[in-house]
Amino acid sequence: MKLAITDMISNSYFPAIAAIELGFFKQEGLDVALEMIYPVDKCYAAMRDGAVDFVGGSAHSALSAFAEWQGVKLLGAQAQGMYWFLILHKDFGAKRGDISAVKGKSIGAAPWVEMGLRRLLQEAGIDLVRNNVRIAPVPGMQGAGVNFGVTAARAMEERKIDGFWANGMGAEVAVRRGVGTLVLDVRRGDGPKPCFNYTMASIATTDRLIKESPDAAAAAVRALVKTQKALKQDPTLATGIGRKLFPPSEAELIAELIRRDLPYYDPTISPAFVDGMNQFVRDVGILKGQVPYAQVVATQFSKAWAG
Repeated sequence: MKLAITDMISNSYFPAIAAIELGFFKQEGLDVALEMIYPVDKCYAAMRDGAVDFVGGSAHSALSAFAEWQGVKLLGAQAQGMYWFLILHKDFGAKRGDISAVKGKSIGAAPWVEMGLRRLLQEAGIDLVRNNVRIAPVPGMQGAGVNFGVTAARAMEERKIDGFWANGMGAEVAVRRGVGTLVLDVRRGDGPKPCFNYTMASIATTDRLIKESPDAAAAAVRALVKTQKALKQDPTLATGIGRKLFPPSEAELIAELIRRDLPYYDPTISPAFVDGMNQFVRDVGILKGQVPYAQVVATQFSKAWAG
């Protein structure tokens, strides 16, 4: 079986990576290989087309390949809340929480990820046209296998962009290098309150797989839960995985980033989250209808969230 993620050198989808590397999929009887596919809509297209079995990505992005939540289900959360950070170049002197600092700036963001930033800014009263906020892909992201956050940090350092909206690894690299300032961290309270439930890092699969291999879907949920528990008990497990898969500098950062994320390691996908996400995707025009919770979440496996 294959599990696709869209960003490797990152904390965002680390539970999915760790479920493979720590052997929890194998414990549950699944032979799962990791595949990196960029951007995230191509992950979901690959799953729709049968090339991969699971996607560990942003939950709302499932709609890129499964209109109106038809044919796909979320199995569990890798972590709660929208998990991207807004970083601006330090020369702008932006302050934490000052959303108005984006005015007149060029912000790099990945496809489908950028939707979260656009809607956040609109909720905060920023008019992207009137306030001349330019949100676009980061230069240099065309190559397969390139990490988004680290590439975005480099592009900002080279002044190709004024800032970026990306994962915690990219944010940490930019701040530690002294070139970036953290402006927004939605998970930890920055930005309008509804933004927390715009999306989350989830594990998704198809209705087809659930119908044909329900035991495999259930096993994937159990593997996710075991992985979160293991990392909560010992975040330093992340370092060994990082040293295997990441460049040396990022490998030494990953355990600290995972430690910070542990309060959000809960596999539950709540009705409140689905309501918030579906309102967001209606607001940005990628969902039309009122879709019930059970059409979005594979509720038959929800008891496994408790471990």
